[in-house]
Amino acid sequence: MVELYGKDFITTQDWSVDELEYTIGVAEKLQKIVKRGDRPANMLDRRTFFMLFYAPSTRTRGAFEAATAILGGHPAFIDVSTTRMEEAVKDAAKMYDSYSDGIGVRILDKNIDYVYGAGLKVVKEFADASKKPVINMADCTYHPTQGLGDIWTVRKKLGKLKGKKYTISWAYSSKPRGRCSIQEEVLIASRFGMDVVLAHPKGFEIDEKIVDTCKKNSKASGGSFEISNDFEEGIKGADAVFPRSWGSNEFLRVGASKFGMDKEIAIAGKHKEWRLELNHIKDLMAKKSIVTHVLPVMRNEEASDAAMDSPNSVIYEQADDNFFAKMATLAVTMSKEVPL
Repeated sequence: MVELYGKDFITTQDWSVDELEYTIGVAEKLQKIVKRGDRPANMLDRRTFFMLFYAPSTRTRGAFEAATAILGGHPAFIDVSTTRMEEAVKDAAKMYDSYSDGIGVRILDKNIDYVYGAGLKVVKEFADASKKPVINMADCTYHPTQGLGDIWTVRKKLGKLKGKKYTISWAYSSKPRGRCSIQEEVLIASRFGMDVVLAHPKGFEIDEKIVDTCKKNSKASGGSFEISNDFEEGIKGADAVFPRSWGSNEFLRVGASKFGMDKEIAIAGKHKEWRLELNHIKDLMAKKSIVTHVLPVMRNEEASDAAMDSPNSVIYEQADDNFFAKMATLAVTMSKEVPL
């Protein structure tokens, strides 16, 4: 019996594989109900989900707002820039805890000056202070609902995941970003028995603790985990490729204001060949391979239009699946009963 009511979701690593599988199962059922034109039971009837956005969003905000409403709850969007959040995080968390049935927090990139660890610290402070479930809507380190939806999409498209090669690759962009989606992706893929390859130029390594965890995950799941500093070698024979930019080690360590945004863009510019092209899909990747991305794609930087609009691209189906993964997360953490 899986029991997730009241449980925080800071990273997929915090939940067991059984709990993740259960939530994916709920997402599948919710998707079928909504796609046939029906509405699921009011699992969040008279429940309020406070969504604190320190950072802007396109898909995450829209998905959580719509998902809460579909389940019969009230989505309360809080733009933190309009609040008096100079007060202690604990004080704000206690207040929203008393008002709500669940709290979502999104804090990353510009809002923390790109300093790695600063966003996760805030999310954990909310979780420590609140008795209600706290859902991480993306910080500098993790993005659990994204990872949950992504592994569901990958499995739908590839079938059995064990033995399938999934390359999560750094890709050039003139806009530096954090590592949250990349790190969540390698964590959950390594737990589902995939042969995970993390590809990036030297100087763009991810969190060493997460690398160590991925190695342990792979050993336990029967998969593998390796790192490549060669783009084409990394994607060779891949069943799935996820090309996305993230900041260099030093940039994320000291922050944009200290390191210099222009300097970071110049460093990334030395690796413009790290871009997924249509010929890579046709000539290097496995037959019937897929291309994933969490969006927004930095088009014709991270990947060409031809690659992202090819029949191999699953980015829009992936975004749809992520909507229902978020809906399922709300259902299992904020409702005592999930009558599906």
